[in-house]
Amino acid sequence: MAKNRQPIAKRCRTLGISPAVMGYDKKTSVRNPRGNMRRRKSEYSIQLTEKQKVKFIYGILEKQFRSYYEKAEKAQGKTGEVLLSLIERRLDNVVFRLGLAASRREARQLVSHAHFTVNGKKVNIASYLVKVGDVIAVREKSRDISKFKAIANGDVVYCNAPKWLKKDEPLFGGTVIALPQRDDIDFPVEEHLIVELYSK
Repeated sequence: MAKNRQPIAKRCRTLGISPAVMGYDKKTSVRNPRGNMRRRKSEYSIQLTEKQKVKFIYGILEKQFRSYYEKAEKAQGKTGEVLLSLIERRLDNVVFRLGLAASRREARQLVSHAHFTVNGKKVNIASYLVKVGDVIAVREKSRDISKFKAIANGDVVYCNAPKWLKKDEPLFGGTVIALPQRDDIDFPVEEHLIVELYSK
């Protein structure tokens, strides 16, 4: 599995996003504070930065991101909004949004180690797309792990589930009750710039 090993704080500063979006509330970088004082960006540069921002936040590489865009382009609705909805439905993101991991990176690792089930079946593919009605839960064998026990007992709270997910404490997981909408995206993004970039 390909991994993005770029420094979190440095990359967040470059892309103009808060490390909190990545699940790192206290992570900052004071190196090169004038690093963003550059010349005016071109239209292409602005569009590219917006795409790189979304890819970095969700931990997606170019080939897969392009695949999501092509699916969104064929679907009904605004391409940019459909694209964001598709990416939000990734299993690793759902695990993070349910508060079962501190970051999307950690969620991806937990999924790849087969700690979760979808509708009772083990799934270890981070890019698995959930749908309405799917029930995501921590596997029975994994529920004794101290990390999941702490979350279940309320000792650790990473984030609150968005309105399209219903958290289920007894299941150590939750249910997808709707498809994610544009206002469910929890960071600033101008998706139309991504569409413009790929439309060239």
